[in-house]
Amino acid sequence: MKRRDLIKELALVPLAGGLIGGSFPFKSFAHEQNSAGFDSPKTSGPPSSEGTGRSVYDSLGVKSVINGRGTVTIIGACRMLPEVEQAMRAATEQYVQLDELMEGAAQRLAELTGAEWGIVTTGATGALIVGCAGVLTGGNPDKLWQLPNLEGMKSEVIIPKYSWTAYESAVRGVGVKLIEVASAEQLKAAVNNRTAMVLVLAGQQSENGPLSTRIISSIVKPLKIPILVDAAAEGLSLPNPHLSQGADLVAYSGGKYLSGPQCAGLLLGRKDLVKSAWITSAPHHGYGRGYKVGREEIMGMLTAVEMWFKRDHVAEMRKWNNWLNNIESRLENIPGVVTEIRQPHGRSNPSPDLMVSWDTSVIPLSGYDVENLLWEGNPRVAVSGAGSFLPFPPNMQPNISINSSQLEDGEEKIIAERVFEVLSKPPVIAKNLSAASFDVSGDWSVEMKFAASGAKQKFTLTQSGNNLSGIHIASYAQRPLTGHLNGNEILIWTNYTKLGVRLNFEYKGIVKNNAMEGRVSMGEYGMADWKATRIQ
Repeated sequence: MKRRDLIKELALVPLAGGLIGGSFPFKSFAHEQNSAGFDSPKTSGPPSSEGTGRSVYDSLGVKSVINGRGTVTIIGACRMLPEVEQAMRAATEQYVQLDELMEGAAQRLAELTGAEWGIVTTGATGALIVGCAGVLTGGNPDKLWQLPNLEGMKSEVIIPKYSWTAYESAVRGVGVKLIEVASAEQLKAAVNNRTAMVLVLAGQQSENGPLSTRIISSIVKPLKIPILVDAAAEGLSLPNPHLSQGADLVAYSGGKYLSGPQCAGLLLGRKDLVKSAWITSAPHHGYGRGYKVGREEIMGMLTAVEMWFKRDHVAEMRKWNNWLNNIESRLENIPGVVTEIRQPHGRSNPSPDLMVSWDTSVIPLSGYDVENLLWEGNPRVAVSGAGSFLPFPPNMQPNISINSSQLEDGEEKIIAERVFEVLSKPPVIAKNLSAASFDVSGDWSVEMKFAASGAKQKFTLTQSGNNLSGIHIASYAQRPLTGHLNGNEILIWTNYTKLGVRLNFEYKGIVKNNAMEGRVSMGEYGMADWKATRIQ
């Protein structure tokens, strides 16, 4: 039997006890308290929720979430297919040489996707990183060990202006400089002997815009400059739309609409460049050792791709829409509420959403208020931006969005009831501000205390009544700020979101004459302490 046939069959081997369901059936367990006062399981198996109504996370004091947001990493991303779980479990039962395994998986990925070659990576961002490293090194171990020092190597990556996100910025860690272009003319001018590749974000602009992948390819292909496309949130179309338009490499996330392992992804494309990318990543030593996939992720991701071409996508879409219809029906008679189901456009995030809007004269709540009420309730429900501190600033519009693609049957009813409870009997949230106790206009020296370091920053504040505006100067960039003073309680929002950067801070504290101090939420980066003194 050929290696690739063996790998294919392994992915379909059933485990004892049959197929694993969408929620992994851990066995329930009892607790006993040890001498230190901590709860310890009486059994050696993993904690469980089966038959108890409890979450597997309860033993850690962590709330589980009903995911009405979609494939968002911070709350767990996709719900893995049972076939993927089974393949990953089967992969743990035997050992294998990883280069041989990836060779077999790569051949099978090529057969399934129509690409010349493919490898499993640590998510789409991992695919961008090892893809870029592979282009830079060309499979040469000497160059691999030189990274991120690019002396004597190509050192620039061109990026269309529309392609900036937090993820594209990751390739800078390889050592390259990103060169932004906004037109075909700028692209032609930017190309030089330092240009390693072009990095493109998949979307409407890359498919049909004035600087589409096809147009980029017509300019750089004659110069043998490769194109890497980030298509993280897409499924797998045949033929591959990005490779067909001239891309050389395409990155996908396994933890989104492919319903594969959350920490896996794909890099598909030119065989020589994909093989070079594999050389730069683990289990091989050097720069990319940390971008490791094991036999479990390889087999799970391969199975997700196999299943993509077997799934009934029309039936899935029908189910997602039916769940949204059920939620919509529950909310339709609430005074002041308007709902609309919005269908996906384009290839990225191809699932429907329910937009729920309301009249604030009837329901005096912002979208941010409702998101937090659902998030802090029991059961915890995530909608719109809840759980990841984004979008920023907070959604002050009277609406929320609900995505159904990651629900289990029956969870749509829970979401419907929770939203109904909040909107039909909205709680009273005090909005009025007390007169400001101080005038904080002027310059302030700010001391930040992070987890293991400190930093000096600066506020320049302008005050009008309760309202604040101004500038926040930090070590990375100057940022606009807004906020207010409620008596002696200060709230300041600052944000910087250019070039894919996400620095969104919310300062809360108390003002005392020429000093103030408190805590700052840094969004996805956690909490820190701050204090400030007026600069005389």
